[in-house]
Amino acid sequence: MKWQVVAIGKPSLSYAKDGVAEYLKRLRRYASVELVNGWKEAGQEKNSAQLLSASEGSLRIALDERGEMWTTDTLVKHVEGWQMDGVKRVAFLIGGADGHTKELRKEADHVVAMSGLTLQHELALVVLLEQIYRVHTILKGEPYHR
Repeated sequence: MKWQVVAIGKPSLSYAKDGVAEYLKRLRRYASVELVNGWKEAGQEKNSAQLLSASEGSLRIALDERGEMWTTDTLVKHVEGWQMDGVKRVAFLIGGADGHTKELRKEADHVVAMSGLTLQHELALVVLLEQIYRVHTILKGEPYHR
């Protein structure tokens, strides 16, 4: 299964750049992870249209504060199910400052909140990549998650 993280904006803060690079490097041994983030903030409508277009054909997970609160174990169970169902690509969608449109949330297969707190999008990206890495170590029975 391939992973795609589709996000508005590129990380500009040094901690975010370092975190993204670190987790993409770690993930190479487990999975194919593509980071698609070439757009600048362009407003909710245009941002959502770009995210939907870039993730076409994928199982879509919109990261949104109105979504379900998943635990790491919930994500692991979903990943196991997706693998069993033959899902080829999972795309996580990270919006801009104004979030996602109602249309994008309807088009998504899942709408998930990363936290009860609102996270700055660069931090959300790092947290997401860490969780994808954590899921893979759990599935492989490796000790990282302890």
